[in-house]
Amino acid sequence: MNIPEDRRYSKTHEWVKLEGDVATVGISDFAQESLGDVVYVELPESGRQVAAGEAVAVIESVKTASDVYAPLAGEVVEVNESLADEPELVNGDPYGGGWLFRLRVSRPAEFESLLDASAYAKVIEEEE
Repeated sequence: MNIPEDRRYSKTHEWVKLEGDVATVGISDFAQESLGDVVYVELPESGRQVAAGEAVAVIESVKTASDVYAPLAGEVVEVNESLADEPELVNGDPYGGGWLFRLRVSRPAEFESLLDASAYAKVIEEEE
């Protein structure tokens, strides 16, 4: 299971990479593997204000549809337009080309309250 050390994670399997006050958000390797082949991604609109924990996107796979939650509060400043034509990027490169959206975070300090890689690995162990 791939869990990069350079980002934080939520218990609902989103990852966050913070650069300044902009957070890139995607779903973890564990989450994409659990979903199976992704066939459609519904992303939030740019400019939308979101609260931490709010459902902001939907990923549909051949098995199910799953909500994606904002791990931090802020404003959506960019979405990954490539996913409209290539939703499978979520499966093939969940930590790179398969990112979902970027937020300008309201309170960057909240990033520290998310799980680090080792704490997230323990969450996965409990679910398996």
